[in-house]
Amino acid sequence: MANKRALSWSAALRDLRDDRARRMDVREERLRSTAGLRGTPALTLSAWRGHSGRRYVVGVHDLIEPDLAEMGEAVVIAVRRDEAGVAELVAVSTAGGTPRERLQHWIARARKRGATEMHVHRLAEDENERQAIVADLDGAADTDAAA
Repeated sequence: MANKRALSWSAALRDLRDDRARRMDVREERLRSTAGLRGTPALTLSAWRGHSGRRYVVGVHDLIEPDLAEMGEAVVIAVRRDEAGVAELVAVSTAGGTPRERLQHWIARARKRGATEMHVHRLAEDENERQAIVADLDGAADTDAAA
C-alpha cells in the first residue's frame, strides 16, 4: 500500500503568493546581542525590513530624552511595543544637521501617539538615500520631514 498525497497546485501557489506578500510587510527583525564578547557592553541594535525587502540596521534609544546634539544625519523611526514586545512603527522621518526644533516637535507628536522608542539608522550616505529609506518604510507609519 503506497501513501499518495494529492497536491493541489493552485492552492500551493496561492499559499506561496500569500506568504511572499506577508513577508514584504514592513517589520522589525531583532538582532542578536553581542553581550559577553570580549567584555564590551552590548549595543542595542535591531533591524527593520522595508517593503522592498531591504534591511536597515538601527540603534535603539529611549524616546524619553534623546540626545539631539549627537543625532547627526539619519533616518529616525518612532516605535511603540505591545505587551508581547512586537514593535510597531508610529512615524518615520529623516533628521538632517539642522534645525533641531522640527525634530523635537516630531518626537513630541510621536510620543503623543504612544511611541516609547526611537530607532536611528545612520548608515545612509546622503539625503536622497535617506528619503528612499523613508519611502521604503512608508505605509507602516506616518512620514514627516523632521529636519
